[in-house]
Amino acid sequence: MDEGSSRIRRRVSVRKRNRPSLEILLPAPTADELKPGDDEKAEEEEEEEMGAGSPRRKTVGVQPVENNESEEDMFGDYDSFAENSLIAQVDDLEQKYMQLPENKKHDTDLATEDLCSENIRHNQLSITTIGSFTELITDEHTKNQSGHEDISIEPGADLLYELPSSQVLYFENLQNSSNELGNQSTKERDWNSSSHKTVSEELPQNSIEQPQQNDEFSSKVRTSSDVNRRKSLKDHLKSAMTVNAKAQMPIFSRTKQLKETHLSEEINVAKKAIESSSDDVGPFYSLPSKVRDLYVQFKGIEKLYEWQHTCLTLTSVQERKNLIYSLPTSGGKTLVAEILMLQELLCRRKDVLMILPYVAIVQEKISGLSSFGIELGFFVEEYAGSKGKFPPIKRREKKSLYIATIEKGHGLVNSLIETGRISSLGLVVVDELHMIAEGSRGAILEMTLAKILYTSKTTQIIGMSATLNNVEDLQEFLQAEYYTSQFRPVELKEYLKINDSIYEVDSKAENGMTFSRLLNYKYSDALKKMDPDHLVALVTEVIPNNSCLVFCPTKKNCENVAEMICKFLSKDYLKHREKEKQEVIKNLKSISSGNLCPVLKRTIPLGVAYHHSGLMSDERKLLEEAYSTGVLCLLTCTSTLAAGVNLPARRVILRAPYVAKEFLKRSQYKQMIGRAGRAGIDSVGESILILQEKDKQQALELISRPLENCYSHLVQEFTKGIQTLFLSLIGLKIATHLGDIYHFMSGTLFGVQQKILLKEKSLLEITVESLRYLTEKGLLQKDTILTENVLTQKDACYKSEEWFQYSFHITKLGRASFKGTIDLAYCDILYRDLQKGLEGLVLESLLHLIYLTTPYDMASQRDPDWMIYFKQFNQLSPAEQNVVALVGVSENYIGKKASGQAIKKTVDKNIVNRLYLSFVLYALLKETSIWSVSEKFNMPRGYIQSLLTAAATFSCCVLHFCEELEEFWVYKALLVELTKKLTYCVKAELIPLMEVTGVLEGRAKQLYNAGYKSLAHLANANPEVLIKTIDHLSRRQAKQIVSSAKMLLHEKAEALQGEVEELLRLPADFPPVEKA
Repeated sequence: MDEGSSRIRRRVSVRKRNRPSLEILLPAPTADELKPGDDEKAEEEEEEEMGAGSPRRKTVGVQPVENNESEEDMFGDYDSFAENSLIAQVDDLEQKYMQLPENKKHDTDLATEDLCSENIRHNQLSITTIGSFTELITDEHTKNQSGHEDISIEPGADLLYELPSSQVLYFENLQNSSNELGNQSTKERDWNSSSHKTVSEELPQNSIEQPQQNDEFSSKVRTSSDVNRRKSLKDHLKSAMTVNAKAQMPIFSRTKQLKETHLSEEINVAKKAIESSSDDVGPFYSLPSKVRDLYVQFKGIEKLYEWQHTCLTLTSVQERKNLIYSLPTSGGKTLVAEILMLQELLCRRKDVLMILPYVAIVQEKISGLSSFGIELGFFVEEYAGSKGKFPPIKRREKKSLYIATIEKGHGLVNSLIETGRISSLGLVVVDELHMIAEGSRGAILEMTLAKILYTSKTTQIIGMSATLNNVEDLQEFLQAEYYTSQFRPVELKEYLKINDSIYEVDSKAENGMTFSRLLNYKYSDALKKMDPDHLVALVTEVIPNNSCLVFCPTKKNCENVAEMICKFLSKDYLKHREKEKQEVIKNLKSISSGNLCPVLKRTIPLGVAYHHSGLMSDERKLLEEAYSTGVLCLLTCTSTLAAGVNLPARRVILRAPYVAKEFLKRSQYKQMIGRAGRAGIDSVGESILILQEKDKQQALELISRPLENCYSHLVQEFTKGIQTLFLSLIGLKIATHLGDIYHFMSGTLFGVQQKILLKEKSLLEITVESLRYLTEKGLLQKDTILTENVLTQKDACYKSEEWFQYSFHITKLGRASFKGTIDLAYCDILYRDLQKGLEGLVLESLLHLIYLTTPYDMASQRDPDWMIYFKQFNQLSPAEQNVVALVGVSENYIGKKASGQAIKKTVDKNIVNRLYLSFVLYALLKETSIWSVSEKFNMPRGYIQSLLTAAATFSCCVLHFCEELEEFWVYKALLVELTKKLTYCVKAELIPLMEVTGVLEGRAKQLYNAGYKSLAHLANANPEVLIKTIDHLSRRQAKQIVSSAKMLLHEKAEALQGEVEELLRLPADFPPVEKA
């Protein structure tokens, strides 16, 4: 019987069957590869490896599998089962075992025990694969308890792969019928209990649990022999196989763990390919083939443009040199950057920073790349507004892609330098590199890049833009190669319209344009007065079947033009996608608590809408989505749309060559007309610039001149530029004396362009002047006088300059300003306000704290409506009126201003205006409805939302400022909660949902009401169910929400795991144990 037991155990070994999906990974051995005469090796093959971490398994007697669709062929006369087959032997063993006397121990006990536990193990393994791998622990434990050597299956194997498809299908169906809607853990628990119940009818109870003593085992077997309580194992298996053999053989995908193993191996291969000098670029530009599949799945990109391939295979790119590349708008620049970022994250195992100009674009990019992060195993972290941690969390294994605005990117780089982690940043990508020439934001971008260049020689910098001219200066600054192409996926034709005539822009023509056609549109007298520029004629040539953008000089003009066009459109436009337009209106109402802009109410039914910063971000997103899907065919918009999200059109019309009252710049013009032409839809794109005779000459110069040069604003933006730079250089100890600072400045864009930019003063004079200012303001302190030995040879020529003999260190106030990224023009005012607040901080309401965190720079942007101001003051409680008095504004002053009386006493205008904005924010936190606050204060909704975002950001800055100053300890806890309130401005229960990128207030309410009340709920949601549950949610949006929630959940889990490991790790300074 021992021999029989051994034979049974061998025959119960795991069998492997052929599947098309894995034939590439597991090729069958050829006849030549098998050694002749080696029967044992033919019977029991050696262990085979399928890559790193792949399962090892023994296979016994693998026979060719024939397809039998007939039940008779499979079971008639037992043709499919040989004499020593599994079922035959089970039946034989079972019959013999049933005949055993009660008081005798048999040698077959062990064989039966092995066989039963093996079958149960098969059942558990198949279930485990469907649910989770945790059951493997129980299996291993059972095997060890039994003390018998079975064929082991290592954790991580594709367990469904080991079973016949009919058995897998049987166990899956059995599981699904018991619990169809449970989560994974619930499925596993329910299945275990149901499987215990089912198997107990066929097998001894102790074979389900761990083996007990032999006499207990025999007793239970005898008890189980009752015919009413059990069926023959052979009959049961045969019945199940008969039913399931009729079903179509399912092709099961590999398990998640095997997928990750395969991906890991591809990444290792790609890493070696990148490190080698070979020209072989791997499956997808040195990336795993899965990346290519994901681009097809998520973005529909099946093939790269020729210029993209050329750029990615440049020698400079392969050698990781810094790179600047420039192409027209819509040329596909971002895809190249994304592939380079994925190479850095997956193959070189380094973190990546992507700097984008606006919060909306950051959020759009976060949503788009989160799904890649989930599939490929890296984190996508948002650094915009008040979001982002400084320094960033140090991840244990996975790498991070930081997507940041210009300001947050600067703060992130500072924190990495301070903590000595800047070398962990492998790549920095800057989109819209031309913004380096735009005011204070350009100065901050320049500082960020200069610090990276100075402190890390291993960090690669990639810059891209559609509008660059003096590239040589930028190349010298960034020490970068340059690549450019004039490629556009869709041909662009530029036109000018003067009166009734349309001219095509032609650089070869004498005056830069050639006559194209006359407008042929019948205008009534009323229409001529309302539409002298023939906008209706131009837009009706393309809408409603094609899309059109009309750029207007001002926000008010956008709304007026939209209404004017709608007045003269025929009623036929109402029928075009009528139901979908009604859905858009309903959705706008739902996110605005039933409110709807009266202009949009009139224009959307005709497929027209306006788009500018006066709208809330929820509204803009909805309109953008409706336009992208073709529900809306015309948007009237300001120039900010051209620099923001990508919304292409068949035709782009420029209402006038102005932005507000300023004449168009060449770069602005190129960005606007760059939106013309939709790749994959249009064969050509058109732009039409409408001109008056007075603007004709200036416009001809506009279309023919080169792009504007990029010039540094580091010195021009004094407090936000060079002084902030010097303070951070000394605070981070990058440079602590004049020689080092001067050397650093030589490596900036300003240093490259100093001969052009400096007319009256030298770079050295400006440097000394800035250091003197910072010292006098109490932000820096002069330190010890340097000796001759400390002075470098490079500084020797400046020994006569007194300032070269000093080193500097940052003061507490300076460090607080630097850490809080406070504008140095306001840092001393902020300190005084906070100190004064400590003398009588009013905590009965939030008004006092809100005032302290209202941005200083927004106070000068809008004057108060004094009647509203006075009315709001009178509605304050006594404690809140006390706050007004504490900050220095009296009721008498507000009353006189409201009544128009003259005021002799002077009051700081900035304080008065800032307090008014505090009233707006306070009302917003109490009511949480932007619409009601907008009506109450007669302010545009978009402005109020911008104020709220700016206040949340500044509150976060003030918090970091206070953390560096002990005297302001009381503000720390208070500002944490206030920052959260300002960031989300909703009821507390909605905050967890709004942490997910792309989920704003309206959507959060919908999700909460549908039962999705936490981050975990969203992370585990099915996008298809979300679409059916949530009104007006597109499939793309649903997938992005789920991906973003999963990413955020993974980040939090990783952070917690890191904390646990840190707590359990033996401290480095642990005292040594003395040996006895």
